[in-house]
Amino acid sequence: MHRTAYLLCGDWHLANDLVQETLAKAYSNWRRVQRADSPSAYVRRILINESRRGWRRNRNITVQPDIDSTVADMSDEVVNRAELLQALQSLPARQRATVVLRFLEGLSERETAAALGCSEGTVKSQTSRALIKLKSVLNRGDI
Repeated sequence: MHRTAYLLCGDWHLANDLVQETLAKAYSNWRRVQRADSPSAYVRRILINESRRGWRRNRNITVQPDIDSTVADMSDEVVNRAELLQALQSLPARQRATVVLRFLEGLSERETAAALGCSEGTVKSQTSRALIKLKSVLNRGDI
């Protein structure tokens, strides 16, 4: 959950706060969490909703990823992790959430749509746009 929160907001300290808020809300609604078909999906949805609430409050604030705390990949063939995190942060919030849930959390299009509260078509279009932008940012080095 902490990794997902970090990838959604780009800052470890904000991710800590986001996870804390998520767990507090899950605790206060624990009976609903237990009755859910998938409690982990229910809590993930709380996390996404809390991160969206943060995006709405801080639309004009850009967060620089905490590059010092990331570890570079060992292979020269793989994109530097810090560059990837910066490229991920360059995406609009909804595209970033889609990429994080689809590729880093391993959710299907249907699960991602349910988590984001949108249609599968929206997930597909947001994913496509996000991948195009990530590819262009990483190829140009505009990070």
